[in-house]
Amino acid sequence: MKIRKLTLRILFWILTVIFVIVLFIAAFALLSFIQGKLFLPQDYILWTFNYPVSRLVFIFELYFIFVFFRNSVSAFINFAKRNKKWFYPVFAFANLLLVYAVLFNVSVITKNVIINHTFFLPQGQVYNYSDIVSIDTGVYTKKRYLPYTHSNGEFYYIITLKDGTTINLNDSIGGTQNNQDVYEVFEEIDKTLVNMGIKKISKIETFQDFDKHIDKIYADRIRNVLENVK
Repeated sequence: MKIRKLTLRILFWILTVIFVIVLFIAAFALLSFIQGKLFLPQDYILWTFNYPVSRLVFIFELYFIFVFFRNSVSAFINFAKRNKKWFYPVFAFANLLLVYAVLFNVSVITKNVIINHTFFLPQGQVYNYSDIVSIDTGVYTKKRYLPYTHSNGEFYYIITLKDGTTINLNDSIGGTQNNQDVYEVFEEIDKTLVNMGIKKISKIETFQDFDKHIDKIYADRIRNVLENVK
């Protein structure tokens, strides 16, 4: 009997984890779909979530996990009822603010311009390629990994704009036109920017830390980007 209860409990938690993962992926996909409809012009070539605000999405993941802890949920509901005069408005406002911050946090790269949507500029700030003052690219090499930060072996491609704004084009990729391979897109963008004479700092020595599990064709494209310096 004890073995049966233990088996059922383990099965419950496995199914719970699967459900939470599926629910989180579905929510993330819905968010991406809405952002795509709102922000992507027909001539876009790549778009990305902006760091660090993009990491706030994990709060929704915590929500999904939290509902499966009955004792915690009961305590939360009781607390909310006791303080409903201020708690409900504050909780609703905080979550609306969170959704707004995450939603309007997108950079779009087109064939001619960069459109940066932020919390304070939801309509987007438009930059020409000529507004890019520098490029910093390489592979993160830190040995310690904290959740929702950048991990060891992750490729980065950071552009700095004339007003000091920085955008990591490979932080959280939203998508590319016609699902073109993202590393091929980086090759094309990089060739265009370097040919314009934009200052580029490339840490080619960090390539050895690039994810070893990635296919050679994609690794070669990243190497091409890192080696493309004039």
